[in-house]
Amino acid sequence: MWPTLSLAPVSFAIQFNVPQLRESQALIPREYGMTNRIFYTRPSITELETGYAADAAANGWGARCYDYINRFERDFAAYLGSGFATATSSCTGAMHMGLAALGISPGDEVILADTNWVATVAPVVHLGAKPVFVDVLPDTWCIDPAAVQRSITPRTKAIIATHIYGNLCDMDALMEIGKQRGVAVVEDAAEAIGSIWRGRRAGSIGAFGTFSFHGTKTLTTGEGGMLVTSDADLYEKVLTLSNHGRARGSKKQFWPDAIGFKYKMSNVQAAIGCAQLERIDELVARKREILAAYMLRLSPLNGISMNPEYTGTINGAWMPTAVFHPATGITREMLQQAFETADIDARVFFHPLSSLSMFEDKPGNINAWSIPERAINLPSYHDMSEADIDRVAETLLSVVRSHRNNSAVRPRQSA
Repeated sequence: MWPTLSLAPVSFAIQFNVPQLRESQALIPREYGMTNRIFYTRPSITELETGYAADAAANGWGARCYDYINRFERDFAAYLGSGFATATSSCTGAMHMGLAALGISPGDEVILADTNWVATVAPVVHLGAKPVFVDVLPDTWCIDPAAVQRSITPRTKAIIATHIYGNLCDMDALMEIGKQRGVAVVEDAAEAIGSIWRGRRAGSIGAFGTFSFHGTKTLTTGEGGMLVTSDADLYEKVLTLSNHGRARGSKKQFWPDAIGFKYKMSNVQAAIGCAQLERIDELVARKREILAAYMLRLSPLNGISMNPEYTGTINGAWMPTAVFHPATGITREMLQQAFETADIDARVFFHPLSSLSMFEDKPGNINAWSIPERAINLPSYHDMSEADIDRVAETLLSVVRSHRNNSAVRPRQSA
């Protein structure tokens, strides 16, 4: 039985009254470099963002040098339902400080999904700990709780739950494992703004959560990140680490109490973030609409799956992804070639971290090694036209048609 596409996001997306940006509002040129190329993503920047940024650049100095930073942190924490938030220069920096605040050090082990971007494992390595890569589930592409349970040792100090492409980890199972085994569960929600697990926003469930505001993300500050937590002690440690080890409220000038980091966000970046956060429902809804549009266009196919959305969850739909069943014979290389020919900037699925030269191969992580060989990330950005979406879907369908005689993929027959 081939997997079929769930169209759950369609019914959810149409509940939003999403304003379409007028050309006068969308300040990034439609041509984006005077080309017909479809890029895999780009930000949605309007006069609201540029207005706030201009104000920060002109007036955000001296006594006002932290105004937008403080506002962004306060409003983001409220949006997440977390007690505290610290704006950072990147999600990687946020993860580095969070793990350091947990006391991760040489000799410790940190469990994480083999399917990940290197930014998630880099802080583990920098802290001298050992990353333990485990397999992912075949449907969500997120960390497998059973594999986590099997991999815990007396040296395990943290589990990183990465919500890949907006898909959600099984947080109930992971939090229960963490509770039973005395191990902190932290969330890499870099790609999961707008995703919700049983009424709680991704990033607000674990000991801490981290977010990315890179220029490719749903909410962007150009570069940047955020650490959120409801643990007051952890927050104070992170706050100190973020400012060269100087504790908040210290009366002694230029006196660090620890060796810290410099992972702070600028006021101008935070100003853009404030504007983006005011538009967050619109931004997430549009990403969900695009995923739903792809699902609708690809629904005649069997043997293909896309970002899932199970009962009790909402997928923020950052990166629509198509994964083909192994028996179809459709490969990453076929898909890349077709999209390159069509002048479409489609991304490959993350390579397993254990396949990188600096780590030890773990081909036993079957899903993490197999899925990237038959998957592709599809373009998604807020001012994509219906024609753009049609062109992307048609390119993917053309790969299927060209291999129809030798593939198990078939158009679904009408009754």
